[in-house]
Amino acid sequence: MTETLRSREVHLVSRPVGAPVPENFAVVTTAVPEPVEGQVVVRNTWMSVDPYMRGRMNDAPSYIPPFALDAAMEGSAIGEVVASRDASIPVGATVSHFLGWREYAVVDAAGATVIDPALGRPQDYLGALGTTGLTAYAALTRIAPVEEGDVVFVSAAAGAVGSVAGQLARKLGASRVIGSAGGPAKTKKLLDGFGYDAAVDYRQRALAEQLAQAAPEGIDVYLDSVGGDHLQAAIGAMRAGGRIALVGAISGYDATEPAPGPDNLFQAAAREVTLRGMLVSSYFDLFPEWIEKAAAWLADGSLHTEETIVEGIDQAPAAFLGMMRGANTGKMLVRLEGGRR
Repeated sequence: MTETLRSREVHLVSRPVGAPVPENFAVVTTAVPEPVEGQVVVRNTWMSVDPYMRGRMNDAPSYIPPFALDAAMEGSAIGEVVASRDASIPVGATVSHFLGWREYAVVDAAGATVIDPALGRPQDYLGALGTTGLTAYAALTRIAPVEEGDVVFVSAAAGAVGSVAGQLARKLGASRVIGSAGGPAKTKKLLDGFGYDAAVDYRQRALAEQLAQAAPEGIDVYLDSVGGDHLQAAIGAMRAGGRIALVGAISGYDATEPAPGPDNLFQAAAREVTLRGMLVSSYFDLFPEWIEKAAAWLADGSLHTEETIVEGIDQAPAAFLGMMRGANTGKMLVRLEGGRR
C-alpha cells in the first residue's frame, strides 16, 4: 500500500451484565498495518451480527474464546481485496473471512475464501450461502434429519436461520412446517413469505397451547434456537422417536443467573426422543453441497431470503442490540462504507 489507510473498528470496552448496552462498545479509528507475505488487505463491504456473539462478550470458557477488551471484535464479513501479498488471492477478488467489525482487515490468506459472485450476491455468503444457511442444512439433515411426512417446528422462524430452515424442511419432505415468531407482522411473514403452514406468536398466549393447536397430532422434528419455554413446549409435543436439534438458546443469553430449563425431560426419555447439540463449525464439510443446492434455489426463486440492513460501522453495535431484541426479519447485516485514507 502506498498510502496509510485509516479504518474504523468496533471495540468491546466493557463486559455486559445482563443485556448489552451501547456503552459496552466504542468505535475507534486506527491505522491499517502493511500486509506481510501471505496476507491480504480487505475493504469490508458487509458484516454479520449473530446471537452467538453475545456469549463471546462474557469472560467465560466456551467453545470459542471471549472477545478481548479494548480490541477489535470479530465476526463474518465480506469484502474486496485492495492489496495482496499472496499469489492465490489477487487484488479485486471478493472474499469472505472472520475479521468483521472493522472497515479494513489485514487477513491471512489461509483465513480468506474467494467467493464466486456468479452463485449469489456477496451478502448472500453471510446468509443463505454462509454459515446461516449451513446451520439450517446441517440441523435438518444430520442432527435432526427430516423424513418424508414429518411435522417440523422451528423457533426464531423469522430470523436468519429459521427463515431458511422452514423452507428447507419442506424441500426435505415435511408434511407440515410450524414456526414461532414474536408479533403479528412476523407471524404473517412466516405464512406469506417463508412458506410456513402455521405460525405461533410466542408473545401471545401459552406457547404449548398454541403449538398443540398447530400440531394436534404432535411434531417429529424441532430446530431449537431459543431454549427455555420453546424447548419445553417442543418436548411436550414430540411424537415417539422425535428429533431435536439444539442450535442455540437465545432466551438465556442475557441471563444474570442460570436460566430455567425444561422440567419435562422425562417425556423425552419416555418417547425415545433424541436431543442433539450442534456447532456449525463441525459441519463445514457440508458447505460445497449446501452452496450448490442453495445457489440453485436462490436462482430459481424457490428459496426466499430477506435481510434487515443497517448502514455504517458506527451503527454496528445498534444492529447487534436490535438483532438480540428480535428487531430483524431474516438476516441482520451491516453495510460498510469502507475506511478512509
